[in-house]
Amino acid sequence: MRGIFKVGKKSHDVLLTRTRLTWTPIIPESPTGEESVVQAGVVLLQDVFAVKVKRRRMAGQQSGGAVLGLALFHSRRRGRRLEEDTLHLHNASAEHTHSWYNTLKELLTGFSCRPRYVKVFINPSSHKKEAVHIYRDHVAPLFKMADIRTDITATPLLFLSLLSADGTISVVPLFRLAAIKHTQPLTDRKGHALSVMKECKLDEYDGVVCVGGDGSVAELCHALVLRAQLDANSPENPVRAALPLGIIPAGSTDVVSCSVHGVRDPVTAALHVVLGHLQQVDMCSFLSNGQLVRFGFSAMFGFGGRSLARAEKKRWMSSSRRREYAVVKTLVRLRPEDCQLSFLPAKSSGSSLFGQQDQGEDEELDTKSEESWVTNQGLYLSISIMSIPCLSPHAPQGLAPNTSLDNGSASLIAVGNASRSEFIKHLKRYSSSSGQFSFPFVETHSVSAVKIRPRSRIGWSEEESEDEGDSKNTPIIQSEGAALPWNIDGELVEIANEVLIRWDWLCFRTKTQITTDPTHLFEKHCYVK
Repeated sequence: MRGIFKVGKKSHDVLLTRTRLTWTPIIPESPTGEESVVQAGVVLLQDVFAVKVKRRRMAGQQSGGAVLGLALFHSRRRGRRLEEDTLHLHNASAEHTHSWYNTLKELLTGFSCRPRYVKVFINPSSHKKEAVHIYRDHVAPLFKMADIRTDITATPLLFLSLLSADGTISVVPLFRLAAIKHTQPLTDRKGHALSVMKECKLDEYDGVVCVGGDGSVAELCHALVLRAQLDANSPENPVRAALPLGIIPAGSTDVVSCSVHGVRDPVTAALHVVLGHLQQVDMCSFLSNGQLVRFGFSAMFGFGGRSLARAEKKRWMSSSRRREYAVVKTLVRLRPEDCQLSFLPAKSSGSSLFGQQDQGEDEELDTKSEESWVTNQGLYLSISIMSIPCLSPHAPQGLAPNTSLDNGSASLIAVGNASRSEFIKHLKRYSSSSGQFSFPFVETHSVSAVKIRPRSRIGWSEEESEDEGDSKNTPIIQSEGAALPWNIDGELVEIANEVLIRWDWLCFRTKTQITTDPTHLFEKHCYVK
């Protein structure tokens, strides 16, 4: 399709195909016959999410008006960010303009991966209680422009609810102020999202969108995968979630959003959803005594679990002060965990044992069956299992930079017993570009399953000593059956017995078709599915 439109103040020859729209300035022939250098503009239709007819209206006029042309709303990439941009095509002919409008709408409708009706969960209590305003200011306008219908549920999920003086939830006036309609009653119950997802008629929606922090995302991901297993009557085997999940970051660290999108930006996340970008993402299932504890993306045992347990006891502090207090206090009382660590190496994976690449061991493991477990017993300051890189402002390269979103495995990082000063050096390296694993006491593996079995020891009790002595030979003792703290996606989970972590997988609403540049790690279609 071809036509003449003004772009800016100059007339352009505009060409529309099934994949792109190009415009070339119309330049009169030079009297001398010299050819002018003409630079054409182009926008891919996969990046266009809305087209509107522009009209001139009088003040107070709600409809009608003289036709001025078309406005194409599309995304533009700046590094890892997506930004909204508008192309104005001016033509005063109503017939010509509407013909182009109808053709463009038909072409955009052909992108079947784009959502038309989504279930939105907003956590009004996340971080600085910004989720409502983030949705109102950055997400809702894009959804409206792209003709996406929404069914909104406002839930505090895992966070503290907004309460008035008499103890009643007072978020409804906040929603009225933000001009957001909600369809579900508010509650401060933990697991509200799970209960809603169990009752949802998922076939009515094209996707689920979460506006909140990592806790909100983790709960919704768990709910989506659990619902898929229940619907498939397959409690033992991983099942693909029926719907993709879009993540709008509104938390304090937004690890999952940073890992999936490559940047912590609500507009980028919303545009990924609007454009129908999808990204398959690995998850883990956490089981104890044969029972499912939850699904998640990351887990920390030892230092990460104990620091979170201390932070949870100081909920009256601000999040930043609480985090700093917990880290410092846990470093002061730093003691190793005595446990048996077993893992199943991922097929053709590379491992680094105590800072060295052990190729011989890897080759030997690859020749064995898939059930060749590697078992170590000893003292560990920290054990982390992560199925995604876990990027955040505090760890720009990620807590697990050696893994990716969908490589079919998880990253195991085991930090052996070491002095406090050496352990602090290891932690500080996460804020730099590299080097956090170049210590003789740090062990990394790419795994498909991990077992952690705590062992009882007699000796120092955590609550009895405040000394700052060396951590070696003074493990934390646990009475038989005592629950140990785990940090699973930022949530404190206490488990007394052996924990089995297995690799599963999910799918996110981000882009390609995280279609973003297919050469970039985070630019492949970004809901989670």
